[in-house]
Amino acid sequence: MDIFDFVPENNKLKAAPLADRMRPRTLDEFVGQSEIVGKGRLLRRSIEADQLSSIIFFGPPGTGKTTLAKIIATKTAAHFEQLNAVTAGVADIRKVLADAKDRKKLYQKRSLLFIDEIHRFNKSQQDALLPSVEDGTIILIGATTENPYFEVNKALLSRSRVFQLKPLTDEHIISVIKQALANEERGLGAYKVQISQEALSHLAASSGGDARVALNGLELAVLTTEPSGTEGIRQIDLNTVAESIQRPALNYDKTGDQHYDVISAFIKSIRGSDPDAAIHWLARMLEAGEDPKFIARRLIVHAAEDIGLADPQGLLIATAAFKAIEVIGLPEGRIPLAQATIYLATAPKSNTIITAIDSALQDVRTKAIGTVPPHLRDSHYSGAANLDHGKGYLYPHDFENHFVKQQYLPDKLVGTSYYRPSIQGNEAIIKAKLEEQK
Repeated sequence: MDIFDFVPENNKLKAAPLADRMRPRTLDEFVGQSEIVGKGRLLRRSIEADQLSSIIFFGPPGTGKTTLAKIIATKTAAHFEQLNAVTAGVADIRKVLADAKDRKKLYQKRSLLFIDEIHRFNKSQQDALLPSVEDGTIILIGATTENPYFEVNKALLSRSRVFQLKPLTDEHIISVIKQALANEERGLGAYKVQISQEALSHLAASSGGDARVALNGLELAVLTTEPSGTEGIRQIDLNTVAESIQRPALNYDKTGDQHYDVISAFIKSIRGSDPDAAIHWLARMLEAGEDPKFIARRLIVHAAEDIGLADPQGLLIATAAFKAIEVIGLPEGRIPLAQATIYLATAPKSNTIITAIDSALQDVRTKAIGTVPPHLRDSHYSGAANLDHGKGYLYPHDFENHFVKQQYLPDKLVGTSYYRPSIQGNEAIIKAKLEEQK
């Protein structure tokens, strides 16, 4: 080693970015993912007992995949090796596997191999791992931002347990920020920092569930803010954070008036058939960190309430957008949300569905509506015939066009009409059909 390349460990720590310095070193320091590493959970027990089998960590950036691997490295008695799939080739893999085989044969020592970005390995590279995973030469720990069920060799996947890591919540991010501000050894505790609640909330909301993004923005904000006053306090306000994280501070509070006002404007723009305005409000909510599932749920409601049978595809597309958000999350999820928004905004509108169900509910709640007519009652159980249940019922499939006129409403509601189709879109066809059947 060149003498000029030597850097003391403390100096390396100080020179590292805040996100690296504040990387959790133990499971107790680890923030979030309580579903998999909380007290008593399987993965935590396996790490603490040093009894891991091959695993794949799957989740978006900044959720703790590499951190968990490094924590495992400090807890295990096995030899720990790390490769990055971006830079490693088949030759690198073979060398690591050969060393692991020798280690097992000569010293009976296990080997853990951590591969970051494992989805970037091609099929032949992943195939090279398989025999060593199968015979226990290595215990594989893979990390990927892509769905492993699509990107990882099925044979390799079948021999591994998949743990999905979710984006950190705003509360998790705020906890990480506060730890960094308080920690004098690795964080920013040596600086006198006062950060406003608005700035703290914006930093958390703008990070997209990625702790690294939040810590990088915090570090830039603190280091570029001049101390003020006799005590040399660095005041971090909303504008400073917005500039540091390069996300404008939108006037939007996910729990306040703006939350309800913007979603209201969004739905009213769709109802008003203005796709440009609808897309604007969608973008505004996404940029402010609104829960995409909340947006998708509102699209489903709108598709049934304001479009209904004028375009039955609307409900299917809105529901598909919700499912897409569950499967792929953000940022890619913005695309199916936008597709559903534009489709619904340009679809023909009709509110006859909500009018029909609400009118029927009003009658059920306020009127003496009577009993089920005898011919409509269940006739499939023993003794029903003695009660004349089903007597006189006309089976529609026995008639031309599979339709026959008969009474379906209770006696006291005969002649009542709840569903009155409009002439919009598909409802015009329904309206004509119902008029023919009168």
